[in-house]
Amino acid sequence: MTGSNSMSSGYCSLDEEGEDFTFFTAKSTFFRQPKKLVKQNEVKEEQGGGPKALSEEEVRARIEDYNSKVSENGMKLAADGLYSGFIKVHLRLSRPVTVLAVEGAGLEGHAGQADRCGQPMTVSEGQKREGAGLSDKRTSFYLPSDCVKQLHISCTTTVREVIQGLLKKFMVLDNPHKFALYRQTHRDGQDLFQKLPLVECPLALRLVAGPDPELLSFVLKENETEEVEWHAFSVPELQNFLVFLEKEETERVRLVEQRFAAYRQRLQKALCKHQP
Repeated sequence: MTGSNSMSSGYCSLDEEGEDFTFFTAKSTFFRQPKKLVKQNEVKEEQGGGPKALSEEEVRARIEDYNSKVSENGMKLAADGLYSGFIKVHLRLSRPVTVLAVEGAGLEGHAGQADRCGQPMTVSEGQKREGAGLSDKRTSFYLPSDCVKQLHISCTTTVREVIQGLLKKFMVLDNPHKFALYRQTHRDGQDLFQKLPLVECPLALRLVAGPDPELLSFVLKENETEEVEWHAFSVPELQNFLVFLEKEETERVRLVEQRFAAYRQRLQKALCKHQP
C-alpha cells in the first residue's frame, strides 16, 4: 500500500526508464513519443468477434466434455438452457488503485483483502460487498502482482459485470472504464492478448476453449487507449497529476544534469591524458 500517495491511477511516464523511482502522471508524457514497444513474447491480437452461437445440443455436449477434463468447479446446465461455471481472472495492474480506508485496519485491513485473492466469489457477492467498517477516507493501494481471483458466473454475465464485480470486491473506487478484461492465449512461444468487448460473455469463451489455460486465460489490466479519458478522473486526481508532474520534471532535470556532469568529467579526464 502507498499511504503517502493519494493518486488513484494514471499513466507512468517513466515505465521505460530503468530507474528505481517512478512518478505517476495523467499521461505517459506531455510530449509526443513513439508508441511503446510490446514486451518480448507478448503481442496484441486484433479484436475479433465472439464465439458463434451454440445450439442446446452443442452446449450440452461441450459441458459434458468440459466437466470430463476437470476434477472440480465444473459447469452446470440449468433446465432453462442457461449454464453457470467458474472462470479465473488474473489481476495484472501496474498502477495503484483508489480504495476506501478500512477503519481501524490500517495496512492489515487491505492486506487481508489481498490475501483473499485466491478464494472464489460470485459477481453478485462482489457487487454487494460495500459499506461495513468503511470511512470516507481514501487511500492508494497496490494489488498483489498477478493476483488470481476465481469467479462463479453464468453464461449471460458480461465483461462489464465481471470488471464491476472485481472492483467492488476489492472496494476500488476508480472508474471501471479505466480497466479492461483481456483474453490471453499462448501460441508459438508468444502470449497473445486481445481486449474483450464489454458485452462479451467470458463463460461462453471458456466453454468453447475448454479448461486449458494455455488456450485461454482472462487478465484484468489497465485500459490502454491512445487518448487519456480526462472525464474519468476526479478534480483531486487531476490536481494530484499537476503535483506529480512537477516532481517528475524536477527529477528528470536532476538526471539530465547528472548524466551530462558525468560526460563532462570523462571528457576532462581524456583531455588531461593528451595534454603535455
